[in-house]
Amino acid sequence: MRAANNWKDYELLDASDGERLERWGNILLIRPDPQILWHTPRRDPRWKAAHARYIRSGSGGGHWERNRSLPDSWQINYGDLRFNLKPMGFKHTGIFPEQAVNWDMMSEWIQKADRPIKVLNLFGYTGAASLACAAAGAQVTHVDASKGMVTWGRENAVASGLADRPIRWLVDDCGKFVQREIRRGNTYDAILMDPPSYGRGPGGEVWKLEQQIYPLVEQCVRLLSDKPLFFLINSYSAGLSPSVMQYVLASLMQKFEGGTVSADEIGLPVTASGLVLPCGATAVWHAK
Repeated sequence: MRAANNWKDYELLDASDGERLERWGNILLIRPDPQILWHTPRRDPRWKAAHARYIRSGSGGGHWERNRSLPDSWQINYGDLRFNLKPMGFKHTGIFPEQAVNWDMMSEWIQKADRPIKVLNLFGYTGAASLACAAAGAQVTHVDASKGMVTWGRENAVASGLADRPIRWLVDDCGKFVQREIRRGNTYDAILMDPPSYGRGPGGEVWKLEQQIYPLVEQCVRLLSDKPLFFLINSYSAGLSPSVMQYVLASLMQKFEGGTVSADEIGLPVTASGLVLPCGATAVWHAK
């Protein structure tokens, strides 16, 4: 497992009884996590000092219970990147901190490529990965079906001092965008995607990850340039294991010689225990 060890403004302080105690800058949040099955003692006094706790509803969804003065929004840094955060529905804040290990990895590959790199980021959310790639020198196309998320990404670009970088911010259905790019003859040197387990497109299209991930990746491979740098897939679905994603990439990237495929879990170090909480999975093809 690869752990996101380089954070200064984020910290997973403790994990017990189905909840995380997290520090986001100077804001303390308690959020549910179904993977936390253990009942370890909550010795950190900050469990009782959190600014807010997300309470799940028995009928689905949930709400934030604000225990202290929680701002409507605030900012944290990761290196030179700066992100706007706010409490959202379904317990989210605007970034997934475990993904920092992938931001660092992609940034290093782009910098070492020593050539212009065009990156396509599908299901780009609030733009953290897009900004990491742009800061490393890539030209980025960021696609998400949510206008609000794309606007948030633009705001993060401004906060990070990257508003003038070559980033295209597009509100679009990712599958339809890929099909149009194939018809246009456009190509990319790197593709990354973080598709949801389930969702609906702008026109009501139903998305089920296990059913649609293979045909989407198959189409995306057609968008790759003659010398691709990487293809990365993130997943938070229990129904899509790292090994399955690795197999998908390995089977579809065979025509590109000299690359390697790997897959693993990514996670966050837990300060109280010294252990690492698994938070998702990544599979990647990378040119040697």
